[in-house]
Amino acid sequence: MSLRLSTGGRLIDRATPVSFRFNGRHLKGVKGDTLASALLANDQMLMGRSFKYHRPRGVMAAGPEEPNALMGVGRGERFEPNQRATQQPLTGGLTAQSQNHWPSLEFDVGAINARLSRFLPAGFYYKTFLFPRPAWKHVFEPVIRQSAGLGRPPEGPDPDRYEHFNVNVDIAIVGGGIAGLQAALIAGRAGKTVLLMEQTAQWGGRAPVDGDLIDGGPAQAWIDAAVADLAAMENVQMRRETMGAGVYDHGYLLAHETLSHGVPEGPRQRLWRIRAGHIVTATGAIERPIPFAGNDVPGVMLASALRDFVVNYGVAPGKRTVIATNNDDAYRTALAVLDAGLSVPLIVDARPEVTGALPEQVRARGVRVDAGTAIAKVKGGKRVEGVAICAQDGEGAVTEEVACDAVAMSGGWSPVPHLWSHCGGKNTWDAAQAHFAPDPDRAPTGADGTAFVTAVGAAAGTLQGDVALGSATARLAALLDVSADAPAVEVAAEAPLAACWMMPARASYELRSKMFLDFQNDVKVSDVQLAAQEGFVSVEHTKRYTTLGMATDQGKLSNINGLAILAQELGEEIPNVGTTTFRPPYAPISMASIAGEARGEIFQPLRRTPMHDWHEAHGATWEPVGHWRRPYAFPRSGESVHDAVQREVTNTRQNVGLLDASTLGKIIVKGPDAARFVDMLYTNLMSTLKPGKCRYGLMCNENGFLVDDGVVARLDEDTFLCHTTTGGADRIHAHMEEWLQTEWWDWKVFTLNATEQFAQIAVVGPKARDLLHSLGGMDLSKDALPFMGWADGTIAGIPARVFRISFSGELSFEVAVPANRGRALWDKLVEAGEALGVMPYGTEALHIMRAEKGFIMIGDETDGTVIPQDLGLDWAISKKKDDFIGKRGQQRSFLAADDRWRLVGLETLDGSVLPDGAYAVAEGTNANGQRNMQGRVTSSYHSPTLGRGIAMALVERGPDRIGEVVNFAMTDGSEVPARICSPVFFDPNGEKQDV
Repeated sequence: MSLRLSTGGRLIDRATPVSFRFNGRHLKGVKGDTLASALLANDQMLMGRSFKYHRPRGVMAAGPEEPNALMGVGRGERFEPNQRATQQPLTGGLTAQSQNHWPSLEFDVGAINARLSRFLPAGFYYKTFLFPRPAWKHVFEPVIRQSAGLGRPPEGPDPDRYEHFNVNVDIAIVGGGIAGLQAALIAGRAGKTVLLMEQTAQWGGRAPVDGDLIDGGPAQAWIDAAVADLAAMENVQMRRETMGAGVYDHGYLLAHETLSHGVPEGPRQRLWRIRAGHIVTATGAIERPIPFAGNDVPGVMLASALRDFVVNYGVAPGKRTVIATNNDDAYRTALAVLDAGLSVPLIVDARPEVTGALPEQVRARGVRVDAGTAIAKVKGGKRVEGVAICAQDGEGAVTEEVACDAVAMSGGWSPVPHLWSHCGGKNTWDAAQAHFAPDPDRAPTGADGTAFVTAVGAAAGTLQGDVALGSATARLAALLDVSADAPAVEVAAEAPLAACWMMPARASYELRSKMFLDFQNDVKVSDVQLAAQEGFVSVEHTKRYTTLGMATDQGKLSNINGLAILAQELGEEIPNVGTTTFRPPYAPISMASIAGEARGEIFQPLRRTPMHDWHEAHGATWEPVGHWRRPYAFPRSGESVHDAVQREVTNTRQNVGLLDASTLGKIIVKGPDAARFVDMLYTNLMSTLKPGKCRYGLMCNENGFLVDDGVVARLDEDTFLCHTTTGGADRIHAHMEEWLQTEWWDWKVFTLNATEQFAQIAVVGPKARDLLHSLGGMDLSKDALPFMGWADGTIAGIPARVFRISFSGELSFEVAVPANRGRALWDKLVEAGEALGVMPYGTEALHIMRAEKGFIMIGDETDGTVIPQDLGLDWAISKKKDDFIGKRGQQRSFLAADDRWRLVGLETLDGSVLPDGAYAVAEGTNANGQRNMQGRVTSSYHSPTLGRGIAMALVERGPDRIGEVVNFAMTDGSEVPARICSPVFFDPNGEKQDV
């Protein structure tokens, strides 16, 4: 049977048929349909199954709040699960599949859960799967994992493109209804740069559907004129099918645009990153369902949604529609249904008296309106067959039954406060309209205390068109300090609603256990009441115990009703119970749009230093370090990598070596509070450092564990340059910003990650000074530039900053130059150093030389559980500072225990090389029957300088056991003895680096 009406449908083109497939069936719709309207036109009322009980479900809404009609759309690699049929435009050849059932939509084995619902109440999973314990692994968990999730993933990699777009505007307006259009007109005429977004494909919102008159004519005429005026303004951008997804600090707005619903010629979706001077939310309102028994049967839907399908798409969800309401707006649906030539046998109104203008129009059309009544239950399984009627103030005793094939329900309207609330905007309870609305006196504010979000129209709680346009005009005019006139809007006056959180008000448990609040997750009135009885009196706790509002619609239809039921059960007022937290995105967006172009080879762009091409041309073998590729070694023809590393170490110790150190993090910390800030970041005192000097520093997290190290140079009184490890640059910069933004937000200090702005070359070895002097430009003698100092000047005519620091124990200079001059300096060093025996060396030679000197490496000697004291770095922890990040963490008793594993050196008795990570075995076994361990190797190398294997290790009470021999377990079951020694194997007095 076709449910397509013979007339009507303002958004469709009946002359253009569109073929599509649903669950393997060939069906037809028309151009302009959504997938939901096309399915209804084909009398497909059953569109899916609920998550928990697998109950039959049909379409409930007409927008992004739809909880039931989730489809898998597309095929193969373009398959997308969980697409809302109400937002999926019908395109030729579209393929859709319903979800969450087996073996078929009509016959689902999982529906047995509905029969067992009394054994599966809220929170049953917290109590049911505890015993017997072995059953969890072998029975419960496999079954739960098989049942979890909605839909299925696509097959193969996504072939489409997605992009990001950055824009700065004065005013960003989210919502293209009449309030949003009016706000855009005022801002555009005031000369502001404006971005206007609408999540649907049409401008104007509900006004054309509801029959509003603006300036004496149909709303659509005013909308068309407004859109034309805005399109003519060069300072206004207009984007349809663009959803405001989230509002963040400092006027940052994220939006998601759909560019194509088929096979795209360009990008499929676009993620907008918007910086706005002010954000206007004109996001409208959402109609609330009414909890009554069977309110989830296919054919029961929101009154506004049924009105949309009739007016916009020429589709009748039923020929005989019963309407259940507590407000006058639902009578607009009755009039639309009647105008379409359909029947409304009864309107059930929970209010004791019904006298408004709209109800009188409906009565005049011969419709029976019963005041003070309720729906006791809906009859039918896979579609509506009728309703049982009862008194609203009773327990559900049925007074009559009425045959029908559709039920439209309206429990009132709730503003959409999500974007307003994302960044701290508060809402206030409006008892007269029974909803939460944004409180203009508690708007999201910036650091200067100025509000940067304004709600207008229905989103602000002004639900009727005349008040909505008037308030939007007044608020925008005040915001921009301009004068503006609001259009004259004619709407039918509405009588007050009566809050109705349950039909009937004193329903029995049998009825309450079939009244659904969260349709996707099958949360019922009885579940919320049970949660309250079990002590979950916080709305956030109730949410998690029952899963209310945790479905993919994020509680858009369920949360207000749910918290009202909770308030009733607790004997509290609704505002005292509060709301759950609104979190972005407003509606789900694809992971592909979040990634944008960051996929495949550019998922993490490979970072190359200015000397990368030279390294590659000279045979470098590469080591990934963070996002960088660093030369591991430079093997020559016929030479193994091991031999190349040994050669590079020997040459650097005897002549001069070059290391590309450009990848080391370089973070500039600047401002009047910079010294104060670096004192808190590092364990040692940095504020006493003089300009022109450097100091080695350690950085810990709040638990006291070592997370990074590096050399800090003071550039001037207010500026420090903090070097970090290669892999730590981005992480440590984020660490700095987190503390500045969340803890010390009032400190006058800024940070800048300048890692890629400079190339840095380490010139290392006994002939390093000779090489640099041969290029000319700076006096680098010991007196002119002492150890742990730095100086600005020129090397070979290139502006340079030279640091006199060493990570090898040799005479060493690290030369930093602008990144675009790095290759030129490298080439000059190679050319001038030929007579001195210059050779490049890679990271492995670097690691061997630092281990010979006993220098630690973050990530080798540290693993997230190591504190500086474990590494013998007590000297780098200031006793003069009152505080630093991690100080209190290090004062915990277990971190000061005598039996902690501490850093030592190891010498194997036979000179062999211990494997990295090898454990030192101890006597006895632990509770699991495994050998006890007393330490592990952190770094291990063959030292060409010493001619034998050396290692660094963390060993229980290690420094107290110098000279003792311990055994290390090998993977073949054998053990290798090694003697504990000092971790400094080479030049213990530091004579070679300070010459």
